[in-house]
Amino acid sequence: MLKVKAGNLDLMGLLFKRHHKTLFNFLYHMTYQRDVAEDMVQQVFYRMLKYRDSFTGSGEFLHWMYTIARNVIKDQGRRRKLPMAGDHIDDIVDMVPGHTHVEEALERKQSAEQLRKAISTLNEGEREILSLSRFQELKHQEVAEILGISEGAVKVRLHRAMHQLKQVYLTTLNKERYEM
Repeated sequence: MLKVKAGNLDLMGLLFKRHHKTLFNFLYHMTYQRDVAEDMVQQVFYRMLKYRDSFTGSGEFLHWMYTIARNVIKDQGRRRKLPMAGDHIDDIVDMVPGHTHVEEALERKQSAEQLRKAISTLNEGEREILSLSRFQELKHQEVAEILGISEGAVKVRLHRAMHQLKQVYLTTLNKERYEM
């Protein structure tokens, strides 16, 4: 990124090639809308190019990239209500490898639907910290730097988000079983 900042704009393509999938996964887990996440990836890379002078090189590139991504999410949310955790459950099921039997595929789809519903009830901060730490597999220190909080705060917020997710998921699961 320092070379892009210095004027070698061709290297932006290399950065895109290296990081667009990771960025897409983060944005997808925040919105559960494939098209919205793809558009947001483009917006993040556009802003990275536009605001390349703000990259100092003192921190990690990924932290800077996720900070821009978080700002894009906030800006999109202000412009229009983002359809968080939409009706694209097939996208989630497609990510689950190895569903070969019809019953197994149906069961996975149902589990994914229940999990999606549970995640959609979490607030944006809870979804964000889960996405960064669990889906993006960033270390607590990295998440702390991205969010601008202490590592201890990350651990506490992650624990609370996981506890909340578990509570909602189990409640949803039990409610659906009771209705059968």
